[in-house]
Amino acid sequence: MFHFRILLLLILNMPVAVLAADGATWPCFHGPRRDNLATDKGLLQTWSQEGPKLLWTASGIGHGYSSVSIGATRIFTAGMIDKQTYVTALDLTGRQLWQRLNGQSWEASERQPWAVPYAGSRSTPTVDGETVYHLSEMGKLTAFDVQTGSERWHVDVLKTFDAERPKYGLSESVLIYGDALFCCPGGAGGYVVALQKETGRTLWANTEIEDPVGYCSPVVARIDDVEQIITMSSKRVFGFDPKNGRMLWDYTFGNERDNSATDVIVSDGLVYASCGYGGGCILLRPQRQADGKFSIKKVWTSDLLDNHHGGVLLLNGHLYGAGHESRGWFCLDFKTGRELWQAPGKGSLTYANDRLYCLDEKGTMTLVKATDDKWEDAGLFRLPRGGKGLYWAHPVICGGRLYVRHADQLFAYDIRKD
Repeated sequence: MFHFRILLLLILNMPVAVLAADGATWPCFHGPRRDNLATDKGLLQTWSQEGPKLLWTASGIGHGYSSVSIGATRIFTAGMIDKQTYVTALDLTGRQLWQRLNGQSWEASERQPWAVPYAGSRSTPTVDGETVYHLSEMGKLTAFDVQTGSERWHVDVLKTFDAERPKYGLSESVLIYGDALFCCPGGAGGYVVALQKETGRTLWANTEIEDPVGYCSPVVARIDDVEQIITMSSKRVFGFDPKNGRMLWDYTFGNERDNSATDVIVSDGLVYASCGYGGGCILLRPQRQADGKFSIKKVWTSDLLDNHHGGVLLLNGHLYGAGHESRGWFCLDFKTGRELWQAPGKGSLTYANDRLYCLDEKGTMTLVKATDDKWEDAGLFRLPRGGKGLYWAHPVICGGRLYVRHADQLFAYDIRKD
């Protein structure tokens, strides 16, 4: 009984914010399965006019559009400070634990007037065990110790793989799968590469593609019993073998701006891809032939849901996301591309517990019932301003919290039911 009382006293004196999220993980961009579907339950199904409770605000993370990853009871993000890119680790109360330089920012190299509104970090850190990985806009890929922030290794991927800096800087959030790290430097010495995650040593480099690099991140899938990693360049969707980098298939798809920033979605052997600037969206069926090679069948195309960079998610056979140039939020049938509903707005989104969390790029967060009938909101609120620029960082739900980043600040909201 004495020990139980001590334990109870310790629990009662522990910060509520720590209890709420301890043990929950969101280890990389769009979560552990890269599908942007959180598994949290017991969340508020409606919001009052004031919105959910703001637990804390963390400042000093630097300007940028990186989202957050969560692992080892830490929160990780990246931002630009004095034209340099920094990775920041916070504890679950928002207190900064460490902040480490990861090279020059994109703004320092791009001085044209059009570039000013787009300055800031892009990539979201990836957590794997006791290491967190981050790819800067200028190509510095660094592995940091989760606890201390000390550098384990780094590789300049632009220099190593003979690549040019993309127009908007590298934006990919790297993928850890097995013992390897995968990324797309887009260089003559390696368009797609695999590095040993413990050391940064090159395992293989594929040089089959010569397109400008895309701005999206790769996903892992199994199609016709063949394990593969699928992503986009600026001009095509493609799949490759994670063991040796061999190209398995590719299909031409892109837009006139060479800007493909939305991750593909794979389900039931079908691959969905989307991009703005007139690119529209497409559903493909890669099929393995008797000789082991893949043929590609186009299932459907649409100019709807031409996602810019806010992401698209798949839930119960339905695609949710926003079109480009304020064309609105859409719900499409995954198998047919048929429009099920449309609503005004544009932004990024995530999902948990039968609700979509839709962040308008001007700072309004709306809770939406995840159905194919109509856009039906269950509450909304206006986020604080963290600084200049639009609200482009993708929201995250983890451990009963909603995390939203704007510019130099990260906001953490309690979205659990009482």
